[in-house]
Amino acid sequence: MIKKIFLVIFSTILFFSINAYADKLDDIIASGTLKCASVLDFPPMGFRDNNNEADGYDVDMCRDLAKVLGVKLVMVETPFPDRIPALVSGRADVGIGSTSDTLERAKTIGFSIPYFAFEFNVLTRKDTGIKTYDDLCGKKAGNVAGTYEAIRLEPFVEGCGGSFSAYQREADLLLALKQGQIEATVVTSTVAWAHVKSGKFPTLAVEGNAPYDTDYVSLIGLRNEYGLLNYLNLFVNQQIRTGRAQELYNKWIGEGDMPAYTIPGSYY
Repeated sequence: MIKKIFLVIFSTILFFSINAYADKLDDIIASGTLKCASVLDFPPMGFRDNNNEADGYDVDMCRDLAKVLGVKLVMVETPFPDRIPALVSGRADVGIGSTSDTLERAKTIGFSIPYFAFEFNVLTRKDTGIKTYDDLCGKKAGNVAGTYEAIRLEPFVEGCGGSFSAYQREADLLLALKQGQIEATVVTSTVAWAHVKSGKFPTLAVEGNAPYDTDYVSLIGLRNEYGLLNYLNLFVNQQIRTGRAQELYNKWIGEGDMPAYTIPGSYY
């Protein structure tokens, strides 16, 4: 009888211990659905196609993640400022929204190892006379609020006689640039050339590089979801070592070797 009592107690403790360690990864698999957040006005990383369906590099990453998890994908559109709130509020399980891995953001969310790396260009109109990054001094510049580019650009232009305007969406930023509300912005090289090559913005031009550090971006989840974050790390690793990441780079960015997603001399 005593042995049976101990067995019941042990089984009960084991049951609750296992469930106490269940995390978001278990929840996603059990629900059969992955809610993946992505910015959809940031081509070629994320955008809506002619049928108004989500597409792009980040969206394909979401599709691949749902596939290996064996679950249905639900895309959650999140403007740049809404990427972290979508996770915190539970509207999304994972974010693949070209999110820079800053130490400030790491106080709120957890990051995977980098899945992409961005360089930056000045995007302006052909009639502004802007040819280099330094030419932004004294000019009206703008960017999408909360982005890496905005964080770097705002203090620079305001510190050298210019002005800065913040926008909620990439589409609003482009419209402001096109209509002359601002004279220039700084965006990733992928975005800059995608807009110019699209033919939709014949008055815009890419003029020079911005002297910013390479922007390493990660998949994001809640910072305490270690099981999920560990899985995302392995997922990114597998995407790179199987050649899938290079395949997506060729599909959405262009032919050639994708940039290195690691920093020399560092494990991360």
